Amino acid sequence: MITINPYFNFKGNTEAAFNHYRSVFGGEFATLQRYKDTPEAGSTPAAEQNLIMHIALPIGNGIILMGTDLLDSRGDKVIVGTNLQLSISTESVEETDKIFTALAKGGKETMPLSDTFWGAYFGMCTDRFGVQWMVNYDKNVK
Repeated sequence: MITINPYFNFKGNTEAAFNHYRSVFGGEFATLQRYKDTPEAGSTPAAEQNLIMHIALPIGNGIILMGTDLLDSRGDKVIVGTNLQLSISTESVEETDKIFTALAKGGKETMPLSDTFWGAYFGMCTDRFGVQWMVNYDKNVK
């Protein structure tokens, strides 16, 4: 089976972002590796040793959020764009409210939660880390 897992590139705040996502979705990290724990640790500057090389957070139904800190020492650049949104399908209005509120905190609501013409309770936000989210509860699915 083919699966798609969102992979985030951050500039030094991967740990904060993923701790936030864990507080929203629950669960435990399946993987958390720091640059100091890799074979490349000897060539990684001291200031970057504790940054996240790879992190994985299962959030349900086989979906795993993954991420890394890009390194200045390698000349890595984070390009924040508008070409990625993550769509979360929820199972109730209450769950939708909870997740949307937590993701939008410190960020920006781009479309407040509301009932839609397609029969869903839906909203969009950009979280405080610049990630765009769509949160959708399809009222027609029982």
